[in-house]
Amino acid sequence: MRPASSVPGALRQRFRPLVWFGVLFVSVAFLVRLILLIKTRHDVPPDLGQYLYLFLVGFGYDLVTYIYFAWPLLLALWLLPRRAYLSRWGHRIFLGLCFVLAFAVLYLGAAELVFWGEFSARFNFIAVDYLVYTHEVVGNIRESYPIGTWSTLLLAGTLLVMFLSRRVLAARDDGSRFLARMGVVGVWLVLTVAVSFAVTGSMKDRSSNNYVNELAGNGIYQFFAAFRENELDYAKYYPTLPDKEAFANLRSLLKTPDATYTSDDPMNLTRNIVADRPERKLNVVLISVESLSGDYVEGLDVSKHKHLMPNLDALASKSLFFTQLYANGTRTVRGLEALALSVPPTPGESIVKRPDNENLWSLADVFNAKGYESEFVYGGYGYFDNMNHFFSTNGYNAVDRGAIDDKDIHAENVWGVADEDLYTLVMKRMDDAYAKGKPYFAHVMTTSNHRPFTFPEGRVSLPQGSRRAAVQYTDWAIADFLKRAATKPWFDDTIFVITADHCATSAGKTSLPVDRYHIPLLIYSPKHVPAGRVDRLMSQIDIPPTLLGMLGFSYTSRFYGYDLFRLEPGRERAFLSTYQELGYLHGDRLTSLVPRQPVKEMLPQKSTGDAVPVEKMDPVDAKDAITYYQTAAYLFTHGLMKRTAPAH
Repeated sequence: MRPASSVPGALRQRFRPLVWFGVLFVSVAFLVRLILLIKTRHDVPPDLGQYLYLFLVGFGYDLVTYIYFAWPLLLALWLLPRRAYLSRWGHRIFLGLCFVLAFAVLYLGAAELVFWGEFSARFNFIAVDYLVYTHEVVGNIRESYPIGTWSTLLLAGTLLVMFLSRRVLAARDDGSRFLARMGVVGVWLVLTVAVSFAVTGSMKDRSSNNYVNELAGNGIYQFFAAFRENELDYAKYYPTLPDKEAFANLRSLLKTPDATYTSDDPMNLTRNIVADRPERKLNVVLISVESLSGDYVEGLDVSKHKHLMPNLDALASKSLFFTQLYANGTRTVRGLEALALSVPPTPGESIVKRPDNENLWSLADVFNAKGYESEFVYGGYGYFDNMNHFFSTNGYNAVDRGAIDDKDIHAENVWGVADEDLYTLVMKRMDDAYAKGKPYFAHVMTTSNHRPFTFPEGRVSLPQGSRRAAVQYTDWAIADFLKRAATKPWFDDTIFVITADHCATSAGKTSLPVDRYHIPLLIYSPKHVPAGRVDRLMSQIDIPPTLLGMLGFSYTSRFYGYDLFRLEPGRERAFLSTYQELGYLHGDRLTSLVPRQPVKEMLPQKSTGDAVPVEKMDPVDAKDAITYYQTAAYLFTHGLMKRTAPAH
């Protein structure tokens, strides 16, 4: 019988591959963090304390992630009988598992570098969303990067790691027993449960520099944290007011000179909006341009790219040009939500993608009541991000790539057809509506200004494959659309609304960099809208009521947005959000709501995105921020955004 003293030694032999995998995992994580720090060196202050913080905290997150990630290896070492583990075929199977895990670690490290290059962040809720739509995401990666070459290099790197590790991974077990090995697994299980309760993805966020907080995390850990928190219960995670107090405050915030409440019920936001001008049933083409950041457009205080969009810059001088508009969020679905529903963003996933999002009070409902034909027109396949379902069940006719004949397409990629082909489809739909004698409303969502940044040849001077080239093509396509539309009989009686779904990038030194939410808005109709410039603060949710006011529509509303031209000065505000942090911009202050933390306020620099904390919080702004976000979440989760809301 084997002496008891040999049991610990046998266990060390059996579980030695765990040490090998831990060293590999932490080393790759360290290398990724170092590369990202070098890439971000201009945005991270050269401060030894900050460097120590991000590497030490990062090391802690790496260890926690390793505890989760090592479970397949741990189970194999526990369950493989000693004879099988030491046999040639058994050990080859085990080495195969080690190879797969090593390749996964290297592959995920490389993927983090690519993801950071696109979003300047670790894996987050965007990565979670993309996991659902593998066709588009995999297609985008294949069209944007030399994935075959990279995969070959990663395979070669994995083979090199395995070759260098051959002695460490040699099968050795002088007599470990199943029950003894179970003890190791039990300890590992306790560690796993402990870190699951003790560690959260937000614990790292202690620096005032958001890049430092991101670098201190581990991408794999952040991915699963985002997956867990994809839907956040506002009442559970955020500061709240008593519901009656919140809704009473909301009714005062939404009261405007053109609105009268139809009920004394504090939770009923239904208002009769009375226009101050004659009604004009003009066609409306609302274009939400993919990733049209304000820094591409001259005339905005965040502009950084001169003459990149000469056509849009020239159009601004002929349009009603709004210079202080801020997007609701950082994803297309947030922009669609704001423009269709005119509500603040709810924490977690966008309403566009959440269950029970049918029959909500929408902009299309107002147009439909006026006899319009309302459509959502998209250049890709609208199952992506649940767009077709959302729009088709909320007053719109959803029209997507399937409505375009292949012979009419000049170029397309995995996201959709070129913008010019999408605009051709829009004109055909408008021709049909005109022939039927019906006014037409279209919400058009473009795709060309999205990686892989491909479009028809010969349109612009810059070579394809870069964001700048795609922005230039976006500008060309808008000008081409308006030029072609000007030949149509319906052109003179059409209002063109050009804005963005969100900015091209959302990362900055702060968690809510306001310059990364600044987007343009142009309202163009030579016969009906005088050119001008509006420099008042405006939220993306204010576009629908402002547009309806310009049309002279009297209508029933439950929108949160304001008609900017009927709003008293000083009441302007905007909503900025990630999927977790909820911002409220009012005056010179940005109030922010973060899960499980008290309300915070900053003084943002609108042109750079930097911000400094406020020593004394404004209690009114704090209350109003909570009011807006708490009530919006309450109304949606309780079914009170429906066209016919249930009793409560």
